[in-house]
Amino acid sequence: MRPMLRIRAMGEPDVADVSAIRVLGWRHAYAGLLPQGYLDAMDPAEDAARRREWLARSAGRVHNLVAEEAAPDGTASLVGWAAFGPYRGEDTGAAVGELYALYVRPDRIGTGTGRALTAEAIRRSAELGRTRLALWVLTGNARARRFYAAAGFRPDGATMTELYDGVPVEETRYTRALG
Repeated sequence: MRPMLRIRAMGEPDVADVSAIRVLGWRHAYAGLLPQGYLDAMDPAEDAARRREWLARSAGRVHNLVAEEAAPDGTASLVGWAAFGPYRGEDTGAAVGELYALYVRPDRIGTGTGRALTAEAIRRSAELGRTRLALWVLTGNARARRFYAAAGFRPDGATMTELYDGVPVEETRYTRALG
């Protein structure tokens, strides 16, 4: 029997699990795309401390969702996380939101967890009055680009370069209409 998946708002008690999912997600998704030393240096405990501060600072502006799997025996575990809110780039007004993060435990990729989190982030963004949702994806991350395209996002021509351990890595912006 397949475990039941529930999408809900993230709370402070979820932070350590979310940080573990994020670090595992980065190490899995970005292997070969980011410097391995950067990925190896990621520490879930340090990430959790930063995430707690971020959660407190961004309350009301940034929305965090978790995907929780409930097993038939009643136990539950977090298997995914998404964060979204106002667009962080150029001034686009309140109508544009951004999907900041979407990570699923590597052993849950392909199970629908990412699709469920994305759909809920899209739904809630529309409820907040957003008419468009943007996200940034590593240009070299073909799997993620296919995933977002299947969810209705399209590249809009914008790119930026971030440095990871001094190595430039290009990101591509994707957007989709809401409503």
